[in-house]
Amino acid sequence: MRFYGKGLPNIDVADLTGKLIVLEGADGSGRSTQTRIIRDWLEGKGFATVNVGLKRSNLVSTELESAMKGNVLSPNTLTLFYATDFVDQLENTIIPSLKAGFIVLADRYIYTLMARDIVRGGKREWVESIYSMALVPDMVFYLDVSPQFLVERTFQKTSNLDYWESGMDIQRSRDIFASFIKYQRRMKQEFRLMAQKYDFVTVNGNRSPRAIASEILKKIEALLITA
Repeated sequence: MRFYGKGLPNIDVADLTGKLIVLEGADGSGRSTQTRIIRDWLEGKGFATVNVGLKRSNLVSTELESAMKGNVLSPNTLTLFYATDFVDQLENTIIPSLKAGFIVLADRYIYTLMARDIVRGGKREWVESIYSMALVPDMVFYLDVSPQFLVERTFQKTSNLDYWESGMDIQRSRDIFASFIKYQRRMKQEFRLMAQKYDFVTVNGNRSPRAIASEILKKIEALLITA
């Protein structure tokens, strides 16, 4: 295991004997369902697991959630808020769990954060430098789902579209549906670029949860066999 950049100080990656597996994709892509399936499958085989994700830091998650409800955060402030949330989890949950030999399942990781920042106008080099302290995962799955399918799933789940996931803070349109489609297309484009750069396993997320899980679990099983 290694860091993308200099990483956190006083951390010997040789001590990190666990595995870090990431699931990426938009809201409504089925990430949470697949994370649960993977966790249950791993624990059924005797592996200890830990779940992490966005806005789960004990340090700033409540404050970040509260600030986002006001819909007033600037892109740079939002970037640094999320970066703080991530680093706190990296230092206090991810690294200790990997040291203990656990399999860490991340329901989104730095890639979602970087894609959001770049789509909102952030300079790629600056954004990547912020998250250079992140560990390189053992495997990253990207659930590739069409924006139209995301709309259907979102309405089935919550009956409304999220302000931030619709990019309403950066779009000029007051039509949240049109804004959602446009924003998700831009995110999808950015994820496809990242998939090549960061070696994602791209999974067709327009299928049933069972079909998706079957593909993902085969890849994870192969990863654990070769470990």
